[in-house]
Amino acid sequence: MKETGFNYEHFFEISPDLLCIAGFDGYFKKINSAVTKVLGYSFEELYARPINDFVHPEDQSLTDKVRSELHKARPLYNFENRYITKSGEIVWLAWTSLPVQGEKLVFAIAKNITHKKKLEQDRSELLTRLTHVNQDLKQLTYTTSHDLRSPVNNVLAVLDLLDISTIDDQDAVELINILKLSGECLKETLDNYIDTLNQKHETLANYEEVDLEECLQKVLRSISTLLETSKTELQVDFSEAPNIKFNNAYMESVFLNLLTNSIKYSRPGSNPVIQIRSQQDDRRIRLTFTDNGQGFDMPRVQDKVFGLQQKFNDSKDAKGIGLYLVHNHITTMGGEISLESELDQGAKFIMRFLKDV
Repeated sequence: MKETGFNYEHFFEISPDLLCIAGFDGYFKKINSAVTKVLGYSFEELYARPINDFVHPEDQSLTDKVRSELHKARPLYNFENRYITKSGEIVWLAWTSLPVQGEKLVFAIAKNITHKKKLEQDRSELLTRLTHVNQDLKQLTYTTSHDLRSPVNNVLAVLDLLDISTIDDQDAVELINILKLSGECLKETLDNYIDTLNQKHETLANYEEVDLEECLQKVLRSISTLLETSKTELQVDFSEAPNIKFNNAYMESVFLNLLTNSIKYSRPGSNPVIQIRSQQDDRRIRLTFTDNGQGFDMPRVQDKVFGLQQKFNDSKDAKGIGLYLVHNHITTMGGEISLESELDQGAKFIMRFLKDV
């Protein structure tokens, strides 16, 4: 350090990220000023108590479990948990940690992602509200159309019962004919309107030729940093069925949600390994997405796994939206999706698409 003339202590202090060195005993050994600024405690207070004392009570058990993996000389990437500041506020931190077994130390960097979590929460709440509003509007539209058709049909039935041959007043006859014609037009309009609503509900997006490799690469570019830091291994084979009839935007969303879920819920101490493969038979194209992550307790989750805001993980980062969107995209376009999984044995999503639409 004397030879270069560079003050590494200064570098440690000016970093906007939270830098720390922790012992295997669960105490901070060295921290920078960013830690004190974010948590609101003094250096002395942070050094005097176990680190887990500052962790949110609901996250302490999971944090202990992850820390035990670190002590086995397994690096940690993208672990998120909550801390309680001295003023009582909750902050979210995303950790990257590297253990040094010989010295019984952990070198760690954390980013304050509280703002990101707030945006995700707002997004989740907005999606929930929009879903409910959309369902209410759809039901109102169908109900209104149905209720309007009934009195129109009644008016037409009454007009059909009239024997206009017995009416001498030609002006009255002409008015009755105008009423019948207007009623028939209104009935046809209502019928067409409901048919259009049904069609729009069944096909919310246009079918198009989707190049799976091209679509996947676009998504991979958007999360390249996440893939690199998590050391995700991808095994992709689209050779048997390189294209499907689907929707590009929907397919990108499917890939994005499945990929980020697999990385987010990877098993502690194991790098994510993801396999994506397409196959085809006489009628359908099958796309399988397999990972080696934490998996699902299928007897417990069963048909709830694709529901809105259904959570099956202790992580507070789980919002229950990703798999709901995946299921919605695929079924809206006439496809099917199923899940095969066991706890700590990864998950296998099987998607089936029609060959000809």
